Amino acid sequence: MLYNPAMEDNIILTYRGKNVTKEDINFINALVANNPNASRYALSKELCKAWNWVQANGNLRDMVARGFMLKLHREGHITLPPQKLKIKNPFVNRTPPPEIEVDQTPLEMDLSMIRPLKIRQVKKTDQEKVFNSLIEHHHYLGYCHPVGEQLKYMVYAQDRPIACFSWSSAPRHIGARDRYIGWNKEDRAQRLHYIAYNSRFLILPWIKVPHMASHLLGLMAKNISKDWEKIYNHPLYFLETFVDTERFSGTCYKAANWVHVGDTTGRGKNEKKHIKTRSIKAIWGYPLTKNFRNLMTGV
Repeated sequence: MLYNPAMEDNIILTYRGKNVTKEDINFINALVANNPNASRYALSKELCKAWNWVQANGNLRDMVARGFMLKLHREGHITLPPQKLKIKNPFVNRTPPPEIEVDQTPLEMDLSMIRPLKIRQVKKTDQEKVFNSLIEHHHYLGYCHPVGEQLKYMVYAQDRPIACFSWSSAPRHIGARDRYIGWNKEDRAQRLHYIAYNSRFLILPWIKVPHMASHLLGLMAKNISKDWEKIYNHPLYFLETFVDTERFSGTCYKAANWVHVGDTTGRGKNEKKHIKTRSIKAIWGYPLTKNFRNLMTGV
């Protein structure tokens, strides 16, 4: 398509990579007017259906649509009906997971003595509360509700939990990662969902088993894509994590053949003055297939 300056003039704003035009605004205003008794929740679902905003597993992206419509409402482009029901936001004023007692008997032995280890996906199971509790009370960052697509794993030895992993949707823009993969802006927008972000990795403090951390990372790499595809209807081609360089060296990731692809800038995504506001994070990545670059760039 040839470049047309008039197309750019028609763009009102950009939301999560989508250019919003005057025609889009008119469509949403008509949607609201034609459904005078609908709640904001119902309107977001109708917008998803009209624009085919769906996840890879077929679920509507109604949370994205609600955030989008609320932004338009706040900026005066549309007028939403009054809020009928205030839905608790798990990211705001959250109640910390209560502590759940587990067996804390020290476990100090060679890895060979406790293998094979059992890794179970516990999201939406009766063990999820135990997982949340362990992360909250034994991980230095505490529990944080995962973003987007997500899975939670607990590792068991001799029928007792010894470690936890949480995985979630990857951050949208990480310069060093994007350069390592070979992404441009369009590639990233289309294929970001092929990355899972290791947001928490916890070996419980009373577990002292040499080499177990890298062993668990290897086990996860073998199985996570199948689990992800089963729930979200698409595979994974790349794993990533951040390691706080002021606390850790990333030894277990290196031992598990992860690649140090670069470092963060130490600036938050909203920092406009190019000032370091937080600790530098080492960015580690793990390709799940040899041709991951071809699959993630479409080349």
